[in-house]
Amino acid sequence: MEEPGKISLNGILWGLVIPVIVGIVVVAFPAILRPALDSWFPPGDPYTGAGASPYAFLTVIFTHGFSLMVVLGVPLFIGLNWSKWAGGACGFVTGTAYYLAFSGYNIMYSLNTYVSTATDLEGLKTFLAQGVPNLYRDPSFIGDYIVAAILIGFIAGALNNKSFHFKRKLAASLTAALTVGFFTFILNYTVSFASWMTRNDPGFALFTALLPMIILGIVVPIISRITAGGELWHP
Repeated sequence: MEEPGKISLNGILWGLVIPVIVGIVVVAFPAILRPALDSWFPPGDPYTGAGASPYAFLTVIFTHGFSLMVVLGVPLFIGLNWSKWAGGACGFVTGTAYYLAFSGYNIMYSLNTYVSTATDLEGLKTFLAQGVPNLYRDPSFIGDYIVAAILIGFIAGALNNKSFHFKRKLAASLTAALTVGFFTFILNYTVSFASWMTRNDPGFALFTALLPMIILGIVVPIISRITAGGELWHP
């Protein structure tokens, strides 16, 4: 086994500088960008929508949407470059981590929102007596994050089957991504605790579910093909 060469500037760039920058950007999205976007595009009342900016959906896209694309993009990449089993296993790890974090965030957000807007003390006591809403048992949360991340990595890996051909990577990636997009939309429309939000405007809900998946399904195979070496349009 040969000893690797000395560390180069290129190695430091890709092995240290860029990972640190990516880590800072990921943390900056919820810590800095979310408060700024909320001030520019007020989300309004979470129950009635009163006072909400017509562009409030941009906040969701650039925060939750961005993080979800990372959560699903990593197993998709691993599935294309390694195997269906590696993609599925990676999806279980990333999906579970995001499920735990996002469920906990939304539980506290729901509780804080209700407490801050409640004007009836008896109503507040009744709400608290019923218990804090447990989103850890929301089937759509489990499906949207854990199951979806497993599926996208496994399906992409199975269809690509370790191929280096870009067209096959692209077809496998888009198929996996669109499958997951339709899967999450159906869950959000049927079994979700907040399914009424999807049913109010199913067309827009389907659009927001599929658009990021289409983007993900195109971008990830390009990254996969480039990092695998060789030209993008390999025959």
